[in-house]
Amino acid sequence: MVAERNTYPIEIAGVYRELTLIEVQPGLRIAVLNILGDSELVQACAEALSQKMGVIEYDVLITAEAKSIPLAHALAVETGKPYIVLRKVYRPYMGDTIHAETISITTGRPQSLYLDEKDHNLIAGKKVVLLDDVISTGSTLEGMKQIVEKASGTITAEAAILTEGDQAKWEHIISLGHLPLFSTDYD
Repeated sequence: MVAERNTYPIEIAGVYRELTLIEVQPGLRIAVLNILGDSELVQACAEALSQKMGVIEYDVLITAEAKSIPLAHALAVETGKPYIVLRKVYRPYMGDTIHAETISITTGRPQSLYLDEKDHNLIAGKKVVLLDDVISTGSTLEGMKQIVEKASGTITAEAAILTEGDQAKWEHIISLGHLPLFSTDYD
């Protein structure tokens, strides 16, 4: 039997969801946005972000594996722009990759990001939008920035469904909303 957990109610792009609160470190909980399999929410977010990004000039979207992949795909379909997924595990078929290290708030461990060799030319000399589902600490975003810089691309915007934590830190992010952080005392 699954234990009942506290939730945080939110409306994103006109879609209502109850986000489960999960403790990620002692005394700290986050409201988990998991868009995997939620096609209604993904499509609504892609449409809303496409409108917000309408004035941004860019050639390609870049996201990190895995939860934001459906968003990148839906936004690519919506805008007609290609997207690249930075992988978290190197595979030999990826060839000569470009690599960066990050630490995620959800895992608490170092993780790697890899740009597949076949995607180098989609970034070199191109305008790029970095895309994530939720930006919390900025670690994944920093890893994506390092890869774009190493691949000789130019970042023209950063976008996410939601930002989290220190809202002032994320004022430059194109987003559809903001999540607070929660203490373990929050009900």
